Amino acid sequence: MIVFDLVGNNENDPVYQTLTMENGARQYDFMKSVVEAALKLGRPFLSTQVIKSLNYHAIACLHPYAGEFRPCQVWVGPHTPPAEYRVQALMDDFVNFVNLNLQAADPVALAAYVLWRFNWIHPFINGNGRTARAACYFILCIKAGVWLPGNVILPELIKRERHKYQIALRVADATNGSDLRLVHALLADLLHEQLNGSAPANGGAWATVAPPEPDVAAPADGHQAPDGGPPVDPPPPPPAPI
Repeated sequence: MIVFDLVGNNENDPVYQTLTMENGARQYDFMKSVVEAALKLGRPFLSTQVIKSLNYHAIACLHPYAGEFRPCQVWVGPHTPPAEYRVQALMDDFVNFVNLNLQAADPVALAAYVLWRFNWIHPFINGNGRTARAACYFILCIKAGVWLPGNVILPELIKRERHKYQIALRVADATNGSDLRLVHALLADLLHEQLNGSAPANGGAWATVAPPEPDVAAPADGHQAPDGGPPVDPPPPPPAPI
């Protein structure tokens, strides 16, 4: 059963929306369980299996190929992600790069890189935004050595700040990932809010780097490149404190 097909490709259908929310709750439970298992087993690193499982829980029975890398080209607004035959190699490089930097990198800088690069590759048919936010949070918890506390956790806070999220990813796209300051600032502010129960004073880190607002909105579950041309495939920039 693929609900997207059965409701006429209408993501606003109540049945689709209900299953999306219920899948989100299951993804949350799985993410917490896998963080705790990784820490207890002394295996604190990102893996393709974790990433695919996070996507599976997000889109199971909603779309085909849940938990599997996409078998076809996709488009996200004017952004053209890499062709499907490149996804496996790009994701292998992505996972290896994250794990090589896991110990030494600033946690928020590494999470910012994960959030941007995952969205840029766009490895799944659907649920890429949900999976990117979950993978980003997985890295932060692994780096902290604990499931981070808070009534509303970072993935949901990022979703709430969709407009800032779009801007930050567009700026990172425009610089081929070399300028992640906006992504970093957004994550820093939202983590402060999660851990302290309130937004940072005086606008937080975002206020010091925010650019003018874009004139085009991006899809809710993805990101938007700054123009309609094919993206350049950049080498992964090393995450560093910002």
